Amino acid sequence: MSIPDYQSIMLPLLQYVSDNQEHRITDAAEFLNKQFNLSESESRELLPSGIPIFTSRISWAKTYLKQAGLLDQPRRGVFTITERGLSLLQEKPPAINVKLLEQYEEFRAFRSRKSHSVSNEPSLLQTSDETPEEQLAGAYQKLRSELENELLEIVKQSTPAFFERLVVDLLVKMGYGGSRKEAGKAIGRSGDEGIDGIINEDKLGLDVIYIQAKRWEGTVGRPEIQKFAGALMGQSAKKGVFITTSSFSKDAIKYAQQIDARIILIDGDLLTSLMVDHGVGVTTIGTYEIKKIDMDYFE
Repeated sequence: MSIPDYQSIMLPLLQYVSDNQEHRITDAAEFLNKQFNLSESESRELLPSGIPIFTSRISWAKTYLKQAGLLDQPRRGVFTITERGLSLLQEKPPAINVKLLEQYEEFRAFRSRKSHSVSNEPSLLQTSDETPEEQLAGAYQKLRSELENELLEIVKQSTPAFFERLVVDLLVKMGYGGSRKEAGKAIGRSGDEGIDGIINEDKLGLDVIYIQAKRWEGTVGRPEIQKFAGALMGQSAKKGVFITTSSFSKDAIKYAQQIDARIILIDGDLLTSLMVDHGVGVTTIGTYEIKKIDMDYFE
């Protein structure tokens, strides 16, 4: 079963608290997890923010039920059902959703406040089963995917010398190679077949990593990885990174996983993802903070 949307959670959540006892989100999540028969992977699936999707949807369902006067929050971290909530359950509704909650004046006032503060409110939760966090995460992933695709095309069109500098910048940003100057000297200095450079794994130089960085158009096959592995063996090396702007064949990936030497394969998609993560070739044009109530402040 897929993870239920926040509106599908409303009725089971209200039924769960119909015992008039105080409950917590964690307890509700454990109960509803069993009721919806979620798999372990589904219950652990996370938003980009690191919050479990199922827990986030329960929280939003609780928020909307509270705004409609069906739930109350007597103290920090707990919630209970109200007389209005019990009355609604006695009507035995087949489901509870935003449309049903519109019958309550408090909920309409809540939505009205949101529509005045957010110009595009009709697209938030009125026409979608996603929570605002999920819509924001989805928009972010879409923007990031488009950025990475565009970035990869630019990288593929760069000169070999520029691609070499790009690799150096990325590795340094990731904490390898020591200083930019030291890493720049290391990359491209090796004359060994199948090796483009050698960098320090840490700033103290306790270990080294061998680099192969190629701008390829076609798929990188097993022979290229075998050649690189052979070069590592010739240097008595155990660690290598093969970076390409294209992709690796299944045989190449399988071979890299089976050999004794530790070879990390970085294809074009992972390369641009790492560039975005570490701010290489991209710049920040806006930052949005998502905040929540600090209940400790009000204690």
